[in-house]
Amino acid sequence: MNKFVLAVAAGLLASTSSYAGVTEEMLRDDTASTGDVLTNGMGRHLQRYSPLDTLNKENVKNLVPAWAFSLGGEKQRGQETQPLVHDGVMYITGSYSRLYAIDVKTGQEIWQYDARLPEGILPCCDVVNRGAAIYGDNIYFGTLDARIVALNKDTGDVVWRKKIADYKAGYSYTAAPLIVNGLIITGNSGGEFGIVGEVQARDAETGEMVWTRPVIEGHMGTYKGEESTMTGTLNATWPGDMWKTGGGATWLGGSYDIETDTLVFGAGNPAPWNSHLRNAGQPLDDNSGDNLYAASRIGINPENGEIKWHFQTTPREGWDYDGVNEVVAYTNRAGEKRWATADRNGFFYVLNREDGAFVRGVPFVKDISWAEGLDDTGRPVFSEGNRPGDPSASADGKKGEVIFASPSFLGGKNWMPMAFSQNTGNFYVPSNEWGMDIWNEPITYKKGAAYLGAGFTIKPNYEDHIGSLKAIDPDTGDIKWEFKNDAPLWGGVMTTAGGLVFTGTPEGEFIAFDDETGEKLWSFQTGSGIVGQPITWEQDGEQFVSIISGWGGAVPLWGGEVAKKVNYLNQGGLLWTFRLPKQLAEN
Repeated sequence: MNKFVLAVAAGLLASTSSYAGVTEEMLRDDTASTGDVLTNGMGRHLQRYSPLDTLNKENVKNLVPAWAFSLGGEKQRGQETQPLVHDGVMYITGSYSRLYAIDVKTGQEIWQYDARLPEGILPCCDVVNRGAAIYGDNIYFGTLDARIVALNKDTGDVVWRKKIADYKAGYSYTAAPLIVNGLIITGNSGGEFGIVGEVQARDAETGEMVWTRPVIEGHMGTYKGEESTMTGTLNATWPGDMWKTGGGATWLGGSYDIETDTLVFGAGNPAPWNSHLRNAGQPLDDNSGDNLYAASRIGINPENGEIKWHFQTTPREGWDYDGVNEVVAYTNRAGEKRWATADRNGFFYVLNREDGAFVRGVPFVKDISWAEGLDDTGRPVFSEGNRPGDPSASADGKKGEVIFASPSFLGGKNWMPMAFSQNTGNFYVPSNEWGMDIWNEPITYKKGAAYLGAGFTIKPNYEDHIGSLKAIDPDTGDIKWEFKNDAPLWGGVMTTAGGLVFTGTPEGEFIAFDDETGEKLWSFQTGSGIVGQPITWEQDGEQFVSIISGWGGAVPLWGGEVAKKVNYLNQGGLLWTFRLPKQLAEN
């Protein structure tokens, strides 16, 4: 064989090997592989648990800064990313749709990619981005103009760029993508603009669409370029044509359980917020007003996008209680396969992992007013007097009865991810104790315009705290311990086999707690509010922890009286990385 043929063959082999650099097997084993972090959630089950125990309750006091990386410029806003680590490189996203590759040993920038955002983007709740995905030779992330971009992980060069939806209609994208069996799977954002929630799956190598699954009944899915099946049954739970602009944005992304081969995505609020337009007077015992599949968790076949099951947390939703919060796959102390999710509506749910069936649900915040509880199917028992009034029934037809509802529309828990500890069997849930005055108003749909039909003012429920990190036993619903914080909690949580729980506060404090007692064992002031997501990994025999600091997100934009309480907090954009030196690991 001549040298030219050998060179070509070697090049083809190198290309194939390069694309297989991060494989499905590596993604599957992400939690156990402690030298890197390859997935959002530190595992596609989203447990955010590390088996590392070098850093533990006794020596966490010795954790020290290793380096810090500034995102630079004036594009600060809220920094909600979760870093990824692979082959000596850390990848983070930043506000305004930026992506950075950083040398993990030195904190030096390797490359930076800034998406060219058009004028007129319509992000409802800050210009955030929550992270990237890695597969083969590519790093992937979404942009505020509702696109998904594949970049070469080594150079930052664009490999392909695809449109998720029309940003001029109110669509955007802020979540970390999910990769399963060579498919890159995305949701969409824009629930306040009368969009339609959807999950899309593309070939990760080419970007070509494989399937789509709208999450509002009446819309048709696709598979390999052809119509597949309708979501739900047309007009079964939606009146007239309202399903066409029905909301249900899938804005937080999804999880994946390899044991049942199931994707789970949450669907946000139905549109508009004014539930009287969507429920059209249907009685409470009539499910025809439920507005499926908004405010739901949906199990999806990753191969073809077909819906396996659904569980609606807030049927007849009228308070903006999005159903998007992450659904975590775990195995309980009895060996039973379960899903768990803490909803904006204030209830913590446990579902059967095989079919999504309701197992139990308990309140995890203190003052739920919109429902008296849950029945044995998990359906809420409504406090109907706590639904915002119908404006058409008012004297002037302009404003319905104002009611006080708790939790507020920002939720008992919002996007900020909870964590599960395989160490204790408990969940650690970042929650907030707040309520709102809310009322309904008349509204008609207009493309690209806000489609609410409601007004609101958020108020704290207690003088001494809003934020509350709670350790919850999913088998009983008992709260094992609670850490109260003056400002709302808006950042992610991580647990470790070393018995630690990490999270941050808007006041800038990055904290490690004892997972059994809630005792604060270590803290570090980062200089700006923490609304990001921590990770940990090992390198050269030492354990490292990273968190991004940079105040922003929905609270200062939508928080009413609460926003005034935290308006002194400074924005920022600094990625902190800490290490436990070898010589201090035994102390």
